[in-house]
Amino acid sequence: MPNWLLPEDPVLACGALILGLALDLAYPEHRGMLLRLHPVVIAFSLAKRLAPPYSSKARGIAAVVLVMATILAPAGLALYIASMIGPIAWLLVAGLIVKLSIPVRLLLDTVARVGRSLEEGKLDEARATVQGIVRRQTNSLGPGHVASAAIESLSESLVDGVTSPLLWYTLAGPLGALAQRIANTLDGALGFKTPEYRDPGWASAKLDTIMNLIPARLTTLLAIVLSPLAGLSMEGALKAWARFHGKTASLNAGHIMSAYAGALGVRLEKPGSYTLGEGRLPGAMEVRLALKLTVLVIVASYIIAVALCMYRVP
Repeated sequence: MPNWLLPEDPVLACGALILGLALDLAYPEHRGMLLRLHPVVIAFSLAKRLAPPYSSKARGIAAVVLVMATILAPAGLALYIASMIGPIAWLLVAGLIVKLSIPVRLLLDTVARVGRSLEEGKLDEARATVQGIVRRQTNSLGPGHVASAAIESLSESLVDGVTSPLLWYTLAGPLGALAQRIANTLDGALGFKTPEYRDPGWASAKLDTIMNLIPARLTTLLAIVLSPLAGLSMEGALKAWARFHGKTASLNAGHIMSAYAGALGVRLEKPGSYTLGEGRLPGAMEVRLALKLTVLVIVASYIIAVALCMYRVP
């Protein structure tokens, strides 16, 4: 791998990951010009324009290629120029790319707000908050389905937004993490299983599925192993995973969501689409427990990623 993509120096390779996390924790939510210039916002907007509803698979494929090139080319150029300047410059640029690629705090904060609103009996507030992280309409959902939506999105986004880009970072450096993030954004923009996006969203959905295929399963195993540390059931997680992982339309999302349902001892349900696990719908307490498990998985994932960067073969 070229040194400008991921340096052989483990201090630099690991330092970019740690710097990116620190930047995200310090400044999780972009606003104003910084939001408009965010690669995810640019990718989403550009994808919608390049592959409008009812367009062809060819338009969808072209959208994927053009959006990826639009985002990755300047990021790669910035990394290359920074590497020519010196290691500190590379570290700063790489850390910024990692920060833009792996949103940790915003996800945790949003789900925590949903849990607090449910605890306080502020159902409308909980509905409005969870609407920001799910595709379904939430304005008529009851407390159990709001909590379910929050936990489903938390677990799925754990893979899409954290563990998967971390894995791709260890394989291809900051550009690997950013490429995964853009692939997930393209799927979010175009990957709807509806007549208007069935063709233009085909390539985006396939790319996202492929890039998250292994991370989704590895993250599920990690969550199962760590569930007792969160006071949850490893046995329940294993059983639910084995029984329900194929119940969702997504080839990847059902794995982690079903494991969370089993670990929590509840059923996660998207009305009209799927039911994962058995028992009652979750509540505010399960949202808190799901957050606890997620934090454990994130910490473990960063430790693993740092170890892989430290001891990788040049």
